[in-house]
Amino acid sequence: MKFNLSTAELFVPDGLPPGPALQRTTHMTVAAHQDDIEIMSAEPILSCFQRGDLWFTGVVVTDGRGSPRDDLYGNFTDEEMHSVRFKEQRKAAYVGEYAAQVLLDYPSKAVKDGSDPRPAEDIARLIEAAGPETVYTHNLADKHDTHVGTALKTIAAIRSLPAGKRPKRLYACEVWRDLDWMTDKDKVPFDVSGHENVQAALLGVFDSQICGGKRYDLATMGRRKANATYFASHGVDTAAGINFGMDMTPLILDPSLSPESFIRGFVRRFEEEVSERLKRLGAR
Repeated sequence: MKFNLSTAELFVPDGLPPGPALQRTTHMTVAAHQDDIEIMSAEPILSCFQRGDLWFTGVVVTDGRGSPRDDLYGNFTDEEMHSVRFKEQRKAAYVGEYAAQVLLDYPSKAVKDGSDPRPAEDIARLIEAAGPETVYTHNLADKHDTHVGTALKTIAAIRSLPAGKRPKRLYACEVWRDLDWMTDKDKVPFDVSGHENVQAALLGVFDSQICGGKRYDLATMGRRKANATYFASHGVDTAAGINFGMDMTPLILDPSLSPESFIRGFVRRFEEEVSERLKRLGAR
């Protein structure tokens, strides 16, 4: 497959040729950075794990050159970090038995530039070639600019495809802002109770970030457990771990729907729920 950047990479853990490897994809995540996939997409990864009929493909849009670094990696150059981050993402793809792992190698500034069509073009090519039924990406309320930029590029990519070649569903996930704030009716709870060993292994391969001072492994597993416990206030836990998602399918069904208007709807419903409860309980 030809991408806009000659440095982009398509890695297939089990050695299948790229075409057939992509074509078996049923679930795909488009993420900004190396390790974002493993933080936010445990549900589709686990759903496809050890399955012959379901396959997960990961797409990382940025190059990893600007990653924070410390300890063993403290003196690494941007090019060395680029190499380490790509190697870590390949390891995760092998551990998670992904159908394929794509590394598009864009600098963050290209993803945050609304006038740069290249990332969206590459994402569209991948979705058209792979034909996933479900796509996952970052949520529009995330507080990381590159994450939101990736979500917008993904939406634009899907909208550019003919209706018959678009995925059936688009879900947004949690990384730099969780989705616990959403009303329960709006949340999509992804049960990630199983294979905690695999989940831990997927997060643990990103040593450059963990050793560099960010315990994403502990924080991510803790968030999943906290979501499961705090999801329902008047019932026992029904899952050992939950990731919350946001259903963004309306944005690909209706290209005229503004992403800003769409996310404002979730915020408004949260505001209304808080206000209604305060009034009902006699707040003055």
